[in-house]
Amino acid sequence: MWAAISAAEAGARVVIAEKGYVGTSGPFSSANTGIYYIKPDDPVHREGTVEARLPLAFDLADKLWIERTFDQSYANLEAMARWGYKWPRNEEGKEYRGRLRGPDVLIFLRRRLQKLQVRILDHSPALELLASNGTVAGAQGINRQSGEAWRVDAGAVVLATGGTSFLSDVAGVKGNTGDGYLMAAEAGVRFSGMEFSSQYAPTAFDGVLSRGAHLDYGSLYDNNGKPITRGRQTVDAILQTGAAWAILDKAKDEDTRAMVRKTHAHIILHLERLGIDPFTQKFRIDFRSEGTIRAAGGVLIDDDLSSDVPGLFVAGDLATREKVTGAGPPGGGPAAAWAFASGSWAGRSAVTFARRIGNVAGRRTEPLGEAGLRPRHTADPALIPQELLAGIQAEMLPFDRNYWRFGPYLEASLKRFGSEWNAVRDGLAPPSAGDGGPTPRDLLRARETAAMLATARWINLSALERTETRGLHRRSDFPDLDPSQTHHLISGGLDRIWVERQPASPSLHTEQRALAS
Repeated sequence: MWAAISAAEAGARVVIAEKGYVGTSGPFSSANTGIYYIKPDDPVHREGTVEARLPLAFDLADKLWIERTFDQSYANLEAMARWGYKWPRNEEGKEYRGRLRGPDVLIFLRRRLQKLQVRILDHSPALELLASNGTVAGAQGINRQSGEAWRVDAGAVVLATGGTSFLSDVAGVKGNTGDGYLMAAEAGVRFSGMEFSSQYAPTAFDGVLSRGAHLDYGSLYDNNGKPITRGRQTVDAILQTGAAWAILDKAKDEDTRAMVRKTHAHIILHLERLGIDPFTQKFRIDFRSEGTIRAAGGVLIDDDLSSDVPGLFVAGDLATREKVTGAGPPGGGPAAAWAFASGSWAGRSAVTFARRIGNVAGRRTEPLGEAGLRPRHTADPALIPQELLAGIQAEMLPFDRNYWRFGPYLEASLKRFGSEWNAVRDGLAPPSAGDGGPTPRDLLRARETAAMLATARWINLSALERTETRGLHRRSDFPDLDPSQTHHLISGGLDRIWVERQPASPSLHTEQRALAS
């Protein structure tokens, strides 16, 4: 949405194609979140905000990128105020912009898109990119409801499709299946930091993911009643004692409890429906994988959010966030700031590129989609997306496979995924639904499965290469941080995947930052 807004404000004609409904889809639609920003007239706030992120980055972040991101976040919040967004106020009557009300913000931004005359294609997932002589020149897909195909020829494309949790039942991310990774790879991009992708977050057992902020008011215990902390101790408690439990006993007064009920209504309502008072009774908790959502790795980007491929820009969870988060988790506040900022930069940069190449009418283009769309050989009816997905999840969701990683397990996963990729590339195609061809659902499921399989391969190969524990990458066979591995891992490829090392060094110089800001 921010990419479309910034492109439209720069004078471009813009189409936004969304798998769901613009304003109600994605993880942000199901929750509130904090957002980080830097006040331009407060040097103490600036220094403190930037410095607070560095210990969590494990020497892979760039201070200038952190500052740049939080500066743009502030500018976007200011813009929303100018457009008429009513920010909540604190007890003193002052505006409070540090927390975003997800659904409210999204519907406000949709109205902004409409005012800017952005054409919105709801329920219309992109299936593949279009290219002209090595330059990305548009995209095409299908409407999930009508089955009608759509195509957009464009001077530039911004991919902002989000990451993937491999359909781990995280709230709001049924549509986040790594589609953008696959489309970008088919165009020829490189990735960075894909090993920093094992973000897990707490949830009530059999409940929806709440991202754990409510547990700030709680105490946690293993299945034997021993106190534990959130994170690794919680995972180890589940693995070693069979379960973990929580009670929100730090919310002692009714005002605090009312606030928790309001800000975490979905989790509190779930528990109360089960007859549990979470403020006085223990409830069982689980850790659920968020995969590359709220993680660090993604498509390798330049300072203007461009990819390796001319005409293709990326934003949000699809792009690597290492320059801002390093190897560590972004947390809700920095993740929201990155979504705001990267979208704005990508949209503006795409317009600059499109103007440089001029009129695109009449260009000869070719579709780039392959796996799940155009198999190399005859479609194999034995390849069933649901069964392939179950195999991917068996390798990518369990704690002992992906939270704690182990070299022999990674090698076994890569061998399995390599064999499955060859089969998918050769024979996965949506089943035909009579004379009308495949249904939109079948077409989308085949493509999504191929995307998740490809993503799992880059993650596992990068994780195997990094023989240490750093941030969101944890190796049970290499449990310590290795200072000699303070580098980025660049990966890519489809049929033949690869990984190489790149030194960690600032790429955004002061002069460039001044122009970018």
